[in-house]
Amino acid sequence: MEQPKTYENYPCWIMIISNFVSIAIYLIGAFIISRIGFIWLGIYVLYILGFEIRLMKHHCVNCYYYGKYCAFGKGKLSSLLFKKGGSDKFLKKEITWKSMLPDFLISLVPLIAGVILLILNFSWLLLILIVILVILTSVGNGFIRGSLACKYCKQREIGCPAEQLFNKNKK
Repeated sequence: MEQPKTYENYPCWIMIISNFVSIAIYLIGAFIISRIGFIWLGIYVLYILGFEIRLMKHHCVNCYYYGKYCAFGKGKLSSLLFKKGGSDKFLKKEITWKSMLPDFLISLVPLIAGVILLILNFSWLLLILIVILVILTSVGNGFIRGSLACKYCKQREIGCPAEQLFNKNKK
């Protein structure tokens, strides 16, 4: 069976894999941060919730997949929580490496905290979790975006600021 050029609604298996990677990153990050203290864990969890809400409220509402199943299912979830925006806003949005900082902090903060904790009190469990976090953040996210999500994305074909940032050298 031939793969479609784009998905109108992504298959469930792609949403499961995509969300598994994200949730695994969040859980590993939360575990590492919890070793510092529960107040820091609360701040980290609130940051993740705020990040996800901001993403759905300011990006997903303007995406082609609003009300549909994107690779992460957030288009459908966003439509249940927020009013539809305009696709012109999505196309005009400029994404820079600086604007990606909130995304990077989700993995970077637990990674730095984990390395500091390793130096202070070595733990094999912590070392293994840090390695898994690095793999999921780099290879895992790269696979999700490159082979499952962006590859079949209708919004990418219409115009996607993230695709323009990540593929500047390919054009």
